Amino acid sequence: MPEKHQTIAGATIDYGAADRLFPVEELDATVVQYRDAQLALDDVDGSAVVAVAPTNLASGYRLAQHPLTAIRVDTLPAAVRTRLADELDAPLDAFEFVRIGKRNSESANRSLAEFADA
Repeated sequence: MPEKHQTIAGATIDYGAADRLFPVEELDATVVQYRDAQLALDDVDGSAVVAVAPTNLASGYRLAQHPLTAIRVDTLPAAVRTRLADELDAPLDAFEFVRIGKRNSESANRSLAEFADA
């Protein structure tokens, strides 16, 4: 797991252990995606977020293709909560959201023209 991902999440859970979260469209919980997910995640401390982490190249590709999604922990069905809690070292109630997908970050807009003289 790259260090960058650890700094924006309080904990991580392997993609395989988070299988009950997919497909998120069928999940009986509060789920927000895209811009709404970014705004929801911006409103909480990173330590209150559990990030779904890739376990191999295939799961990394799948997560990279998934839209940014934030799922409220307190709205998850009991079976899903139990499954996630079994995989975490900390109590699940210590977290507010489960994050799927890459969180957007501020970065400079780059152009290949910058590197023409390099």
